[in-house]
Amino acid sequence: MTTSSYEERTEPAEKSPGGPAADAASRTSGASGASGSSRPPGPSGASRPSGASRPPGASRPPGASGASGASGASQADSPRSRAYLLTAGLALALLAGCLLSAATGAYGIPLGDALSSVQHRIGLGGQALDRVGESVLWNVRLPRVALAVLVGASLGCAGALMQGVFGNPLAEPGVIGISAGAAVGAVASIALGLTFFGNWTITVCAFLAGLATVLVVYALSRSGGRTEVVTLILTGIAVNAFAGALIGLFIFFADNAQITQITFWQLGSLSQATWPKVLAVLPCALAGLLIAPFHSRRLDLLALGERPARHLGVDVERLRIVLVLVVALLTAAAVAVAGIISFVGLLVPHLLRMANGPGHRFLVPGSALGGALVLVAGDLAARTVAAPAELPLGVLTALFGSPFFFWLLRRTRRKQGGWA
Repeated sequence: MTTSSYEERTEPAEKSPGGPAADAASRTSGASGASGSSRPPGPSGASRPSGASRPPGASRPPGASGASGASGASQADSPRSRAYLLTAGLALALLAGCLLSAATGAYGIPLGDALSSVQHRIGLGGQALDRVGESVLWNVRLPRVALAVLVGASLGCAGALMQGVFGNPLAEPGVIGISAGAAVGAVASIALGLTFFGNWTITVCAFLAGLATVLVVYALSRSGGRTEVVTLILTGIAVNAFAGALIGLFIFFADNAQITQITFWQLGSLSQATWPKVLAVLPCALAGLLIAPFHSRRLDLLALGERPARHLGVDVERLRIVLVLVVALLTAAAVAVAGIISFVGLLVPHLLRMANGPGHRFLVPGSALGGALVLVAGDLAARTVAAPAELPLGVLTALFGSPFFFWLLRRTRRKQGGWA
């Protein structure tokens, strides 16, 4: 019985202006109002209303608790199982794409013979190919496939990290000038005829220039011990414009042979893939790909906003510095050996986000697998679509990536009213 009903029952009758009838009506309304919070049990044990609280000692019906627990478990396990299935599917598709790319080309190698040669090399039986087949497979095809996997995984993972750091699905490594800075280093080494690292001069200059560009962008955008995302993006745009001007200046002073080499490098290609180049990019790619997944949970918290992330224990500034350096490492290494290849780091995270949601625990490693798969398939198409000629890989990815990105923009605008 509530306090209000108790006061109504103990209050003198003469206080009710309507007499005994009004007093009875008042008691009736008070009892009905109190019935929403507690009702005395009837003689027949009437059922408790839905709004009432259960007594501490009462037991919950077994069917209800079991059903709710089962539905909650199924809802929790569904995204995780989907992530496992997508990861397994991407890994199997990547393996199949690598085998197909190794066996396909101007010199045809049956897929079974290629597998047999690989087994023979690693000591698991099999049989070696003839001299020409072994040379094509191990000196031309497999280095190219391995480089495509490393470059694609680096660009895909870097794209997912950039979108998480900036909280913007339009972000990619080129936003903060990494690709443009690496291009300046490569173009300068070609136009000036630098050879102090031998055949590695272009690669080393591109890598160092890409890292230096990131450091310059970060230093210029930092103020008061903090770095705002908007300032970082605007500084990156300014640095990209300045890098484009430097590239144009170097091209103006280059001769015809150097211009041809600069143009081919800017279009992006894996035609110069060798095992030494694979080994050169391998440490940078592995370091970045191993570090990135450990920051997935912090990226999920950062998606809530900077202030909530700080309240939840995330050092936002330190996280941003670490991940920008990881992105610079991955992108500079990829651009140094393959040239500028666009849209991989932008579209692959979008596709995976559409398939399994925005959680970075799957998105970061999944983007690495997806980027590797896209680049292996793209390189295979570049080698075979216009055979015996070879299409530039960067042109091919932009040719297919830009219409898909436009479709993605229209789809998001139609369904969600924009990107916000």
